[in-house]
Amino acid sequence: MAGIPDQARVVIIGGGVVGVSSLYHLAKAGWTDCVLLEKNELTAGSTWHAAGNVPTFSTSWSIMNMQRYSTELYRGLGEAVDYAMNYHVTGSVRLGHSDARMMEFERARGMGLYQGMNLEILSPEEIRQHYPFIETHDLKGALYDPADGDIDPAQLTQALAKGARDMGARILRFCPATGVSRENGEWIVHTAQGDIRCEIVVNAAGYYAQRVGEWFRPFGGRTVPMMVMSHQYMLFEEIPAIRDWSKKVGRKLPLLRDVDTSYYLRQEKTGFNLGPYERPCRAHWASPDDPMPEDFSFQLYPDDLDRLSFQIEDAMARVPLLAEAGMSKVINGPIPYAPDGNPLIGPMPGVPNAFEACVFTFGIAQGGGAGKVLAEWITEGQTEWDMWSCDPRRFTDYTDPDYCVQKGMEVYGNEYAMHFPWHRWPAAPDRKVSPVHDRVKALGGQMGAYAGWERANWFAAPGDDTSEAATQTWERSGPFEARIRAECEAVRDGVGVLDLPGFSRFHLTGAGAGDWLLGQIAGGLPKPGRLSLAYFPDSRGRIVTEMSVACNGVDDYTLITAATAQWHDYEWLKRTLPAGLTLRDRSRDLSTLIVTGPEARALFERIGTEADLSLPWLSHQAATVAGKPCALARVSFAGELGWEVHALNEHIPAIYEAVLGAAAMPFGMFALNSLRIEKGYRAWKGDLSTDYSLVEAGLERFIKLDKPQDFPGKAVLARQMAEGTAKRFVTLKVEAGAADAPYMSTLWHEGSVVGETTSGAWGYRVGASLALGMLRSDLAVPGTRVEVDIFGRRCASEVMPEGPLWDPKNERLRA
Repeated sequence: MAGIPDQARVVIIGGGVVGVSSLYHLAKAGWTDCVLLEKNELTAGSTWHAAGNVPTFSTSWSIMNMQRYSTELYRGLGEAVDYAMNYHVTGSVRLGHSDARMMEFERARGMGLYQGMNLEILSPEEIRQHYPFIETHDLKGALYDPADGDIDPAQLTQALAKGARDMGARILRFCPATGVSRENGEWIVHTAQGDIRCEIVVNAAGYYAQRVGEWFRPFGGRTVPMMVMSHQYMLFEEIPAIRDWSKKVGRKLPLLRDVDTSYYLRQEKTGFNLGPYERPCRAHWASPDDPMPEDFSFQLYPDDLDRLSFQIEDAMARVPLLAEAGMSKVINGPIPYAPDGNPLIGPMPGVPNAFEACVFTFGIAQGGGAGKVLAEWITEGQTEWDMWSCDPRRFTDYTDPDYCVQKGMEVYGNEYAMHFPWHRWPAAPDRKVSPVHDRVKALGGQMGAYAGWERANWFAAPGDDTSEAATQTWERSGPFEARIRAECEAVRDGVGVLDLPGFSRFHLTGAGAGDWLLGQIAGGLPKPGRLSLAYFPDSRGRIVTEMSVACNGVDDYTLITAATAQWHDYEWLKRTLPAGLTLRDRSRDLSTLIVTGPEARALFERIGTEADLSLPWLSHQAATVAGKPCALARVSFAGELGWEVHALNEHIPAIYEAVLGAAAMPFGMFALNSLRIEKGYRAWKGDLSTDYSLVEAGLERFIKLDKPQDFPGKAVLARQMAEGTAKRFVTLKVEAGAADAPYMSTLWHEGSVVGETTSGAWGYRVGASLALGMLRSDLAVPGTRVEVDIFGRRCASEVMPEGPLWDPKNERLRA
């Protein structure tokens, strides 16, 4: 058919705000040979019925970046593309009813200040200066964001579309994609009007993303982890007092969010728009009796207001003017949800040259930033900000439909909830369990989920408060604190055992495997029988991932990495794996126990092993423990004498019982986090991410510039090693109060932000609150005093000497 190109560089499936923003940003990057397919009119899905709120607030650094970029883009977009838009920058007032909520606001404020946003904390009296019609008698305060506002979603999308077209990109409306095939390394996107051959395909199909995703299953794909929620908001008739106030001051009221009651209230013309996130809530298209229709363009669900009565009544009490107005319209439409509420942006797992930009719960707020991120993924192979929070590969093989529905409903019903470090969201547990899961729980294990794997966070004693409410605190005190302390002390003084299922492990073999691996990592490789850490940089020298590498023999390696990194790291290895090499994912075949503490050697001697327990630190060997075959690796993330026991799943129970029987104390992930921070050991996607280079992270000892193999980012790292960097990794001893520094707490010096923490915890062996972080290089000198903003309280801290605070010479590790 005329007008349908037979080829393009990129084809985007889906014409909502995110798909169109992706097209716009690709064109801005110079990739103008791109086509967007929309089966109906642009915005026909969730975009058309979206309320159009544009917040910046988040406690995720990457999502705050993305939303901040959106606000900056939208302010100048209409003028840039010559398209009139209604974008009201009204500011927002986010209400806090509790001290815990105000602590969350303070954390977000610190992050926002670092990103250049002028967030403010308001007292109850100051709230009324911004919002005169509100009742404040039961409030602790509020967070004010002057950059918040609302935008017309259709106008936004059309403005992006005009900009993309003006740069040469193409949009084909009323041209549904019907499937994909692959031929000679290229994609063929099938439509009712003809086929388009392309290099790259993007699934931006919104709440139809799962259906589109199934087209990619024959090419290595998986079912897109998502579900669809029914979300309602209500429009109210004109209120004279609002009309008169707006006319007098020349602006709209700030958007009001009562996050503890779970709704937003926005001035809509001279009336109100009320949008609750209620419990109980409703999933749609999640059962055989409620199938997803072939086309739901520009359609809504029937009204269902009964379940919103609590939020409606509360909003009327909070802003009594609302009760004076009649309700004029109810919007009840489909909103897609991923199991954690974050969108899917990035490479499609398992599928070559395919990307996802879908499942956006807040697509209007995130659409601008999402387009930027997706375009960077496609054109550069990497993104400005580390985007693991949205990477589709963060979910692996546990996200079945039931899991997605349970978690999506949980996220929706707790849309504004606080995410406490000690709290585990309870829906859909036990997706992946260790061979000793029941035994761990019987010992008092309070479980957490790590990439779907159940691990004990801490072990409760009889009589401990194990309620969910007891874990909803930012502070370290709680029923868990004494248990974490005891677990750390057991590892320090005796021996502990941690059941650690879910390590991602890959077996690499084939002639030339070692030479190829040396070309992927910054450092060297261990000799047979030894193991070492390896860092994989990108072209900027930034940290893509960290793996433990065990050399089993010539061109025979086992690579071990974090549970959550399984799909990410496997694809990173596979993308350049040459023919003739074999890479096997053995993550499901084996499990791991960490046995560590000064009495670890004596414990193994008591229970019986054929291993040579005198082999040095960073060695590994085949062995038997309690009569069961295993591999013993002499390493310990806890920083004590110890071994990792790697064994087939069927052998783990016998080994675990023998270790427990020899008086090892079970310990959990919270204790391990404390122990590893005392050693300065970094955690993936916290301390180690593509936000930082290896040199910034203080990992020069893992860089070998003199090896014959070239590796990604070598020139950048060489320059940084010679010239220095703006930031450096530090360990801080913090004069903290009741709470330790969370991720992305800002560091201050003489009134200026000079860095950020990447993790923090109380160190029970050193008796102090510690934080790992990145600090301006001229200040990264032992003895320098800086302040750490911990939930709004600037706590004094001191830069520690390089190396671990606990056992700085690694004498206990090497014992």
